[in-house]
Amino acid sequence: MKIKHIMCTFFSLMAIVGLMGCKDNNNNENNNITEKNSSVSDTGTNIVSSAPNNGKIQSCTKELFAMDTYMTVTAYGDNAETAVSESLKEIQRLDALLSTGSDSSEITLLNNSGSAVLSEDSRYLFEKADSIYKSTNGAYDITVFPLMRLWGFQGDDPSLPTETDIKKTLELVGMDRVKYDNGKITLGSGQSVDFGGIAKGYTGDRIMKIFEEYDIISGVISLGGNVQCYKIKTDGSLWRCGITDPNDPSGMIGKVEVADKAVITSGGYERFFTDEKTGKTYHHIMDPSTGYSADNGLISVTIVSRDGTLADGLSTACFVLGEEKAVEFWKQHSSEFDMILVTDNNRIIVTEGIGDCFSSEHDFEVVEK
Repeated sequence: MKIKHIMCTFFSLMAIVGLMGCKDNNNNENNNITEKNSSVSDTGTNIVSSAPNNGKIQSCTKELFAMDTYMTVTAYGDNAETAVSESLKEIQRLDALLSTGSDSSEITLLNNSGSAVLSEDSRYLFEKADSIYKSTNGAYDITVFPLMRLWGFQGDDPSLPTETDIKKTLELVGMDRVKYDNGKITLGSGQSVDFGGIAKGYTGDRIMKIFEEYDIISGVISLGGNVQCYKIKTDGSLWRCGITDPNDPSGMIGKVEVADKAVITSGGYERFFTDEKTGKTYHHIMDPSTGYSADNGLISVTIVSRDGTLADGLSTACFVLGEEKAVEFWKQHSSEFDMILVTDNNRIIVTEGIGDCFSSEHDFEVVEK
């Protein structure tokens, strides 16, 4: 059964302002890097309004393929081209470090050996993942990697495993089995990990630091549908981010206006297959407690936060938790993030921190603390 990847070019009902390209005087060793004159995004979150430019502000936009997705980086300011070039280098560095598809990456070497002294980046990611794991009672767990491989979601031909194989593989899942001491990590017997669930969020955070270092006045990035906005647009207005309609990934269920925030969406519509025997559809977001695709009444979760790494992890965790537990979790951590939930009966739920920033042609509920 071939997996279905949904990849679309998004068009707002409003006119999308084209993003400017830039001249690069350096020879790119990686031919996946291209200049970009219009915005393309994977499903999830997409930019529906870019910063207007009257020609007086230098700007640069480039795109590359990394972390198994298309990424776009845009910056405005005197050092825009340098900032974008350094951002692309950082993306490639982190991809080489964290990719489970590379035989030489730090994470692959860890999985093969069972233990390692982590680099600064991997140490930060593990500690962040462990924090999310503990705060969500295991709803986000980087040790689900064996389950992803069992189901075939690491490749292009997923299928429904036997119940026996799922139960056996579930014995390998659980961050509580991982030993960690001051940067040294030791996996439990047979365990393997994947930071893919927070890697793009962390990459976004790293790029925001690069923008700050080069005195960028405004910027926005799209990392495979993960959007992160730097400051406000050059005209003084907020960035407007579209949230993909999980029932029609070519459209949007609404828009949220933000500044200095990551807007990250997880949904079962991104990677899925339908079992030919049962007719049941399964997606790639695994519930670590069952070994099956999460099935708790949600079809899309969008997290809005200043912390892109946190937003990336929580978009998965809250999807697994389901509406009731996700809302309760938000009430306990409302200072850290807001969220937009879409249920399987098409209700849209928005937390109060972004209630005035969200707009939709559909009815939606605002949840208060």
